[in-house]
Amino acid sequence: MNFEALANQIDAVQHTLQAQAAHAVNLALTARNWLIGYYIVEFEQNGEDRAAYGEKLLKKLESRLHTKGLTERRFREFRRLYQVYPQLQSSVIQYLDSNAEIRRLATAEFKEPIRRLTTAESSDTINPLSTVCCNNIEPWMIPADRLFNRLSSTHLTTISEIDNPVKRAFYEMETIRGCWSVKELERQIHSLYYERSGLSQNKEALSSLVQQQVAQLQPKDVINTPVTLEFLGLNDRALVTENDLEQSILDNLQNFLLEMGHGFCFEARQKRILIDEDYYFADLVFYHRILKCHIIVELKIDRFRHEYASQLNMYLNYYRAEVMQPDDNPPVGILLCTEKGDTLVKYATAGLDPNIFVQKYMVELPTEDEIKKFIAKEING
Repeated sequence: MNFEALANQIDAVQHTLQAQAAHAVNLALTARNWLIGYYIVEFEQNGEDRAAYGEKLLKKLESRLHTKGLTERRFREFRRLYQVYPQLQSSVIQYLDSNAEIRRLATAEFKEPIRRLTTAESSDTINPLSTVCCNNIEPWMIPADRLFNRLSSTHLTTISEIDNPVKRAFYEMETIRGCWSVKELERQIHSLYYERSGLSQNKEALSSLVQQQVAQLQPKDVINTPVTLEFLGLNDRALVTENDLEQSILDNLQNFLLEMGHGFCFEARQKRILIDEDYYFADLVFYHRILKCHIIVELKIDRFRHEYASQLNMYLNYYRAEVMQPDDNPPVGILLCTEKGDTLVKYATAGLDPNIFVQKYMVELPTEDEIKKFIAKEING
């Protein structure tokens, strides 16, 4: 053994056992979150004194436990995790059975709910609290053991926010296959990857392209841790990339706004603005002849960020100072994003031009059948 071999061996041991440690932490967190969600739902439905707490139950729990990480918001996430993923029941029970001490602690206070849970598992019947039939697994659904063992608790929390079960399965599959970090998963959700895949003529090629560009999950990541536009009539393209999507949205948004009513006059697309020595480009510029003001539209193909509001505010200030005529009204800015948090929008736009409006748009797919077939093919392939 030479020095280089020694260094390589130590490096391999470090990375392998660090990954195992991260995996063990993840399993414990997922089991904990699911169990807490189960306990909460059980209490809300069968607790002797549940009426005394009502809607304040989760807030009362936060105050009573006073434990970092166990907040009202987290309890809502845990409850949603249980309600969205009742099929994790068997994997959680197997995890409990693997360690007698874990099982003893988990069942000490809630023996009867756990007894019903384990009895339902052993008799192959359905937990009556489940919102989804654990045995009714469609070909496009990801098996429960893969969800439990391959996705971190944070991944599951993020995906459980998605209402559409097919869309959830799509991101479950792609996250597992690409070993995505949570940031990468969120980025793909906000860039409408699922919607682009539904519009794509070649889903496998688009998936391959996306997987080549993603940031993969590392052990340290686990340890540290509406305006609805029915449009996008794309031409027959083999792939739908983010640039294609932006181009198509802009094309159709232009037509959409032109059809909104009398008064919209199209002025420019990618309007070039020179400030100091730098050029900036406003996506769409209209003039409303009735309101007598310019309307500047900025389109973003991800979630709202505070810098987007600042950018649009800069455009409005420019138009007010350089373009607006004496008999014009102040310009109006419209910012369209795939997602927006109302609180962030409130703080980001406070003190800026009052004529800035932030809206969310959604792409509506024509059908889910192709997505289901694609997911089923990947599971079985």
